[in-house]
Amino acid sequence: MNYLPNILFAIALVIGIGYFVKNVRKLIRNIKLGKDVDVSNNKSQRLKNMINIALGQSKMVRRPVAGFLHVIVYVGFIIINIEVLEIIIDGLFGTHRIFSGIGNLYGVLIGSFEILAVLVLISVIVFWIRRNVIKLKRFWNSEMTSWPKNDANYILYFEMVLMSLFLIMNATDVSFQAMGSGNIISQHIAPLFSKIPEHTLHLIERSAWWLHILGILVFLNYLYFSKHLHILLAFPNTYYASVKPKGQLDNLESVTKEVMLMMDPNADPFAAPEEAETNEDPEKFGASDVTDLNWVQLLSAYTCTECGRCTSSCPANLTGKKLSPRKIMMDTRDRLEEVGKNIDANKGEFKDDGKQLLGDYITKEELWACTTCNACVEECPVSISPLSIIMDMRRYLVMEESAAPMELNNMMTNIENNGAPWPYNQMDRLNWKDE
Repeated sequence: MNYLPNILFAIALVIGIGYFVKNVRKLIRNIKLGKDVDVSNNKSQRLKNMINIALGQSKMVRRPVAGFLHVIVYVGFIIINIEVLEIIIDGLFGTHRIFSGIGNLYGVLIGSFEILAVLVLISVIVFWIRRNVIKLKRFWNSEMTSWPKNDANYILYFEMVLMSLFLIMNATDVSFQAMGSGNIISQHIAPLFSKIPEHTLHLIERSAWWLHILGILVFLNYLYFSKHLHILLAFPNTYYASVKPKGQLDNLESVTKEVMLMMDPNADPFAAPEEAETNEDPEKFGASDVTDLNWVQLLSAYTCTECGRCTSSCPANLTGKKLSPRKIMMDTRDRLEEVGKNIDANKGEFKDDGKQLLGDYITKEELWACTTCNACVEECPVSISPLSIIMDMRRYLVMEESAAPMELNNMMTNIENNGAPWPYNQMDRLNWKDE
């Protein structure tokens, strides 16, 4: 017996899975660069959110056409890949369709796979047309430059090829076609190969088999470099997403400590800060770089699907402002990747590169254009909050750089002096009732 194909398959499997694991470790390392945040509360609500949003696709179907097609691709992707288990066993042990021994159930399974493969193929073609022929506006915003634009198409081509290979593999498998069970779609493709000699037919079937499994391994490892990381990260992201009311903003712990200290009559005003006692750098107010954000925000940056639903619903963007919530997430991910590569190049230590998220990636103009309306948070199909990043960077501008817009500075001055945002004396605040 020739064991060479089995050995080659085992080598390809080890390399493919090994490289994937390596990238997953790098991904986890990068996410952990963020500050710690307590997300251990409301476990039942978090689990419910994950089941409804990530598994149930509840927010995807708010836009019926794209939602329905995405559900088909999502279900097809999960169910069809059950067959990968059979392919792995066959590849390692030299068997052929080892699960066919389960009888009629096998025919039902493969028949379902074939129907789903066709539906996925149709859905992906429609997605391609929407993106490249109809050119929906949200897919062609200014931030969707060469790589983000091409990345989406590469994934669509990948899925087209994988589904086609699966159907061709079944159609050219003589023994499978002879079974007459489960070949619901492939039996109509098989006649296209009827005039081909059997040994050539076997070669086509084996080629499709190899290309299918190698394509899946390549696709698996492509995920790390693609927006399609959401296939894996949508589940933890929807679980760890904020469960607070959308209008409720987080307080900075460092500011809360200062306020509590000021209100404590027993506090020593001359006591050294905790950072001085531990020789640590004082905690920064807000965020100017990715390491100032928390790990949930960094997880969200990697989870972003770049679908543009957030930007297409953003009132600032719709009125011509520079802000795009999608770009906020894309910039955060790009900067995080840059920091990760810096750490890799410097043996695990970050070497100051003179860059930061604020200024080099995200401009002040973008940050101050936000109306904090939460439309982007509401629309995101995987519960990402670009607003939380915007607010943390605004806090840095105001509290670290005193770089708030003039209108905001005037308002804060009025609140300090008059107890209200308006430039009126406190004694005059009720004059409106006399008008």
